Amino acid sequence: MDRRNIIYYQYYAAPCGELVLYSFNGRLCMCDWANSHDQSSASLELRRELKAEFVQKPTEVIREARRQLTAYFRRKTQVLKVPLLLVGTEFQKRVWESLTTIPYGKTITYSALARQLEMPAATRAVAKACAENVLSLFLPCHRVVGKGGQLQGYSGGLDVKRFLLDLEDNTLFMPEFEGELKES
Repeated sequence: MDRRNIIYYQYYAAPCGELVLYSFNGRLCMCDWANSHDQSSASLELRRELKAEFVQKPTEVIREARRQLTAYFRRKTQVLKVPLLLVGTEFQKRVWESLTTIPYGKTITYSALARQLEMPAATRAVAKACAENVLSLFLPCHRVVGKGGQLQGYSGGLDVKRFLLDLEDNTLFMPEFEGELKES
């Protein structure tokens, strides 16, 4: 099989749930919650779009993503930045790229994000694009909330979304994450 047609993946045990990291041609193409009901269909869609097979094996970008995730969960970094491969429509990509502008520890509503994208009537479409984001944490859709700060939709579940928002709130005490970097 041609190396370009392989999506490599590896699991990462976060303190709030297990993530699956996928890479394709040196770029992270998916970082999703293993327990997500949409994770299986999203990975199959990714496989179809990229015309690739899955192989469980670490890659350099996966190793770097794991290193950065560990630093994030230990509150040693606020920025997760690895080469990303966005697989979606132009509209989805525009929404997903806008997620990287939401500062660590801050939230924005779906309607405010739609206005920021100069599409004030597209709140539902923006929310749907956020729901279809398969690069959790690297494209921080957990920072997007409903009106009045209400937690809505997150592929890892609302408990995970609350955990991540609390993690980024430096006024709260969080137990130290000891996370291991073993290859799995």
